[in-house]
Amino acid sequence: MSSAYSLLTAFGLLGAALSSGETPSLRVCSDPNNMPFSNKQQKGFENRIAKLFAKDLGMEVSYFWFPQRASFFRQTLNNGVCDVVMGVPSGFDEAETTRPYYRSSYVFVSRRTDKLHITSFDDPRLRTLKIGVNILGDGDDSLPPVHALTKRGIVRNLVGYSIFGNLEKANPSAALIAAVAKRDVDVAIVWGPLGGSFARASKVPLDVTPIDKDSANPELPLTFDICMGVREGDTKLKDLLNRELAQRHAEIENILRSYGIPEAAVSIAER
Repeated sequence: MSSAYSLLTAFGLLGAALSSGETPSLRVCSDPNNMPFSNKQQKGFENRIAKLFAKDLGMEVSYFWFPQRASFFRQTLNNGVCDVVMGVPSGFDEAETTRPYYRSSYVFVSRRTDKLHITSFDDPRLRTLKIGVNILGDGDDSLPPVHALTKRGIVRNLVGYSIFGNLEKANPSAALIAAVAKRDVDVAIVWGPLGGSFARASKVPLDVTPIDKDSANPELPLTFDICMGVREGDTKLKDLLNRELAQRHAEIENILRSYGIPEAAVSIAER
């Protein structure tokens, strides 16, 4: 029996399952149609990481599926229907977060044949190129790239794509990257895991360039540490997950790499 499994048993999190003879569950709340992160077929990289942890702990992953929208945490983690949410930004105020398991940034995505090589919001070509960006709805300017562009007066050539996409289709968030491949837009600015993973799967070769910072506003967040989330005060489970993150960082890095997730310069192993 692994030390991690013994520790979890000591925490009393498995009591009911063990007494009934059932295989204990790692209860995870996740979006059923949110690749490359997760889907109901459990093909996302977050699904794979959750499965890795559950195997270590002698458990099975049990999912509560819920679309990741504004009420996600209220309806899921904080409603007690699960114990863990993957992919939570460090310092998030609706959950207690573990140590990060990856760090990524927004990226520019363009067609390789166009040889744009855009690396900065200050590139003058952004004033004339058709730029695809993700939007949230009424609060379009709340996403950092849109904020950076509009501050520079770059507005008329923006094309908005809902970050949630068409929920009736598989992989709805892929629409923006598909727009680059189809020449509906010249360049996209998108969260790194979306850009890296969908660009990797594209039949049209695409370039993915991380955005380090906004020179006009260095405080604008463009890079984020991503953690697992547990309920506030659940320090025992948080500590257990932190141990797993420390022990399994090499395997996690391999999973992220296999999905084309662009990571920021700081290695998680050093954190």
